[in-house]
Amino acid sequence: MLLDMGLALVEGLALILSPCILPILPLVLSTSMDGGKTRPLGIISGFIVSFCLFAFFSRWVILTLHINLDVIKYVSLVLLTLLGLVMLSTRLSEKFNAFTQTLANIGNRYSHHGNQGGFVSGLGIGVLIGLIWTPCAGPILAAVLVEVIRQKSNVEGFMTLLAFSVGAGLPMLIIALMGRTIMQKLGFFKRHSQGVRRILGLVILFSVVFISTGFDQKLAVSSSHSSAPTVLGAGLNDALANPYPAPEFVGIQPWLNSPPLSMQGLKGKVVLIDFWTYSCINCVRTLPYLRAWDQKYRSKGLVIVGVHAPEFEFEKNVDNIQAALTRYRIHYPVAVDSNLSTWDNFHNLYWPAHYLINKEGQVVYTHFGEGDYDIMEHNIQVLLGISEKPAVIPESEQALNYHQTPETYLGFARADRFDNTSGLKANVNYYYTFPLTLATHHWGLEGSWQVNEDNIVSMDSNAKIRLNFNAQKVFMVLGSNTGKPISISLVLNGKPLKQLIVDRHTLYQLLDLKTAANGLLELKVNQPGLEAYTFTFG
Repeated sequence: MLLDMGLALVEGLALILSPCILPILPLVLSTSMDGGKTRPLGIISGFIVSFCLFAFFSRWVILTLHINLDVIKYVSLVLLTLLGLVMLSTRLSEKFNAFTQTLANIGNRYSHHGNQGGFVSGLGIGVLIGLIWTPCAGPILAAVLVEVIRQKSNVEGFMTLLAFSVGAGLPMLIIALMGRTIMQKLGFFKRHSQGVRRILGLVILFSVVFISTGFDQKLAVSSSHSSAPTVLGAGLNDALANPYPAPEFVGIQPWLNSPPLSMQGLKGKVVLIDFWTYSCINCVRTLPYLRAWDQKYRSKGLVIVGVHAPEFEFEKNVDNIQAALTRYRIHYPVAVDSNLSTWDNFHNLYWPAHYLINKEGQVVYTHFGEGDYDIMEHNIQVLLGISEKPAVIPESEQALNYHQTPETYLGFARADRFDNTSGLKANVNYYYTFPLTLATHHWGLEGSWQVNEDNIVSMDSNAKIRLNFNAQKVFMVLGSNTGKPISISLVLNGKPLKQLIVDRHTLYQLLDLKTAANGLLELKVNQPGLEAYTFTFG
């Protein structure tokens, strides 16, 4: 508990660098300029107390009432806008100060001593700031807060949350005290206090626009990309220091889109091996690039071979694989490696994994996971001895990269981020109850489920799955163990969406939002026998 509190304190201190703090700092500065010396301390104390209480109880209220998180965020932004407008107007500022002084006078009646514009008046302002800031801070704050308090008792959770809020409040207190001292010592600020207040009001309004347009999230996204195009050298880029002979295809049953191939028979060609499986969203997102390279460079000597290496048992079904080839418009050779023989021959560990082989049969470049498509295509051109413009990938098919919920496995062998207090019960029919709170990126169960090594199976007609996600698209690997179609009702943030029919084992798209967003997704299974393997995101 002490370690968690220490970490939470450090995380709170670091939050001063987050864009979500932008609207609050000018508000703290402007309200600290007036009143007694203890007013800044009152403001920060009120902020800490109200933030703790509001954050502690709001998640339970939101999840229970299925309130749309975006609605709460925009309500807080409206309140911030109103405060910014108040600071632009001398008349409204005076009325606001009179209102806070009235609160202070009420407090003075019970404290039996004067506090003209001091701690108590600051306390009221701080409470208001804390209430507004909590939902406004958005996914960054929510992820940090809930991550540190999950699966703890209420006392432990609140103490950890308190440590976080103290960490967030301390830098603001220092800024308020320093700003107040500077303004009092410099005559310019005294003479132009109204102008300074108006400037701070404009900063608040600018910050509201900054957050409401999602530019803060776009900035975080763009920072994960290179700010300039990758500078590619004339030869192979990121080539292996020690190329090695490409291992042979072994244990392939059957070959699709091609007669059997061998590494020996492919010498004289440039070969790109892609280890993939059709229900892996990370693999699926690489397919538009592979298709484009196949179309552009096949006639010039490139051979792409997709080695289909199953992650789940149902992915060994050749009919399912063939349907995936049709669905994803794959026309290059595909080797069905259901026993992972070729996978083992390459000593491969990842989906997707790419091995680029030169005309002499040497592996000269490897890449694991998504990304670095420009380097791969450049190296393909180098090995082919050509120099052309890159293949065109439709914008709608280009890979997306931003901070989103990671792939989430449901079977007990690799399950994580499961928030039910009971934990997962392996290989038994167990009745689960949703947790009161569900952290961002976490999931929970309700109803009767059997949790197996690599999947979970619904055991009644009212079984439910709930997921708190952050993504634009949500996918799920599903199937039916009854051989009959199973219907699922989807609900997003308390609003019914659609019925999904699961009639085979494959990757299903549950949601496609316009932009990346945080949401609470619930799946209600209308028949027993649903097999659920993993959530993936795009």
